Amino acid sequence: MIKFDNVSKIYNEHAVALEGVSLEIQPGEFVSIVGQSGAGKSTLLKMLIAEEKPSAGRVFLDSIDVHQIPLAKLSILRRRIGTVFQDFRLLAERTAHENVAFAMEVAAATNEEIERDVPKVLELVGLKDKAGNFPRELSGGEKQRVALARALAHRPDIIMADEPTGNLDPLNTWDIIRLLMKINDLGTTVILATHDREIINTIERRVVSLDRGRVVRDEARGRYIL
Repeated sequence: MIKFDNVSKIYNEHAVALEGVSLEIQPGEFVSIVGQSGAGKSTLLKMLIAEEKPSAGRVFLDSIDVHQIPLAKLSILRRRIGTVFQDFRLLAERTAHENVAFAMEVAAATNEEIERDVPKVLELVGLKDKAGNFPRELSGGEKQRVALARALAHRPDIIMADEPTGNLDPLNTWDIIRLLMKINDLGTTVILATHDREIINTIERRVVSLDRGRVVRDEARGRYIL
């Protein structure tokens, strides 16, 4: 499904984000991208949704070169990838229901689809009873679950989570990780970028380790070793 072919991102001689990264991710995999801050994790993820362009190499999604897609058609690609971020990025003046509905509106969903699907995804993340709450009325863990529901709303093939537990306490952290694993069990490819050693060493899924922009380890049932 996903292939990074000898990808480098070089801003200048003192700022090399990625160097010669080659990596394949199959449909339905759960892959953790690990490394210390500045290792290149976020840059790698941004390559997949064409927020960053490689200085060298190519990125493929189903044999399509992501960076050769015309700008006008990028939104179609991005609908296949649900993104979750550390800082939630919720709309403050919209309820949980409205935040998820807005993502569907942007993806050109009909009103009928929105009314049918929003309650389903809120229920999946355990927030059916919080549909009418605004972000200020939600805990950090609940906000991240809304963000995850929003990412799921258009039924993406891939969930890409960039440090999604970075602002959460341990209890809420594991709620989010369990949800990501449940989503993966339902067939969605999950790419998790994190530097949380305990998570990686507990879930026993594939781990790709980055160090200074290079892949230094790729293990099917990996641990956090840097």
